[in-house]
Amino acid sequence: MASTSAKDLGIEPGVWNLDAAHSSVEFTVRHLMVSKVRGHFEKFTASVTIDEDVTKSSVTASIDASSITTRDETRDNHLKSADFFESDKYPTIEFASTAIRPNGDDWKLLGNLTIRGVTKPIELDLEFNGTQADPYGGVRTGFSATGELSRKDFGIEWNAAVDGGGVVVGDKVTINLEAELVKA
Repeated sequence: MASTSAKDLGIEPGVWNLDAAHSSVEFTVRHLMVSKVRGHFEKFTASVTIDEDVTKSSVTASIDASSITTRDETRDNHLKSADFFESDKYPTIEFASTAIRPNGDDWKLLGNLTIRGVTKPIELDLEFNGTQADPYGGVRTGFSATGELSRKDFGIEWNAAVDGGGVVVGDKVTINLEAELVKA
């Protein structure tokens, strides 16, 4: 089981800010039930407060919903519309942690995710990737997180039936996050 002591993990307690240039917020969703489309958000922020007892740490994050990209401008514009994120009315996707728990050698990050004004609990598998001094006299740490959500839980229900059965967009969305943080 992972130690819950920041000292044992080699991470200094305090505030850590996201280095967005070395981080990513990505997702995968089924398309036409035969393939998976990948996308990411280009603009996001996060702050992590590490407590000496890591289970008392906290995470907040904000994603610019209009920064979504899937390498297809027409699809991206549709995703920004009222059918999906309605980014004009709901410009951000917000996350606030509620708990961090050991899970074997890794962690579970629990929190509230708000999309389109709808807040639902979410659970992410969290991996601590270590801490390292950077060449500029700072200290960095990294985490990876993965999870799944139902887009319908957030009121994102647009779809269309396709010939032969199935739909254009799957309900299950897989989330993949990479976070490199700099000690404040």
